[in-house]
Amino acid sequence: MIKRVLSILLVFITLYFIGMYMHTEILENKGITVPFSIKKLYQFHAGFSILVCINLVLLNSVNKLLEQLGFIYLGTMLIKIVLFSATFYQAIIKGENLIMAAKLSLLVPTFIFLLTEVFFVVKILNRKH
Repeated sequence: MIKRVLSILLVFITLYFIGMYMHTEILENKGITVPFSIKKLYQFHAGFSILVCINLVLLNSVNKLLEQLGFIYLGTMLIKIVLFSATFYQAIIKGENLIMAAKLSLLVPTFIFLLTEVFFVVKILNRKH
């Protein structure tokens, strides 16, 4: 279990640093400014993904919850969407005339972390206890 937790931490922390650095560099090279913090965006996704995956690893050891882990994950996705919308409310809701680069800057980290998170969740759910 500790090995899985450490691998989850290592992957998401690496994604955080590489993704944030590359994203920031691309925006700076193109001279694009976005109305939100790229660092906070990556921190949100990395932190929440780490939290979800580690909690699922821990809950996987509870026999009573094995059948409900998929539903628990779906519930955490709902919570993630609500918290993301609340955290980046200004950029999402009030930024009606966002340029395409700003919209992509919101979506790229979302999909990167979501795909990685789903990879780990599938491994956790398919693991036989």
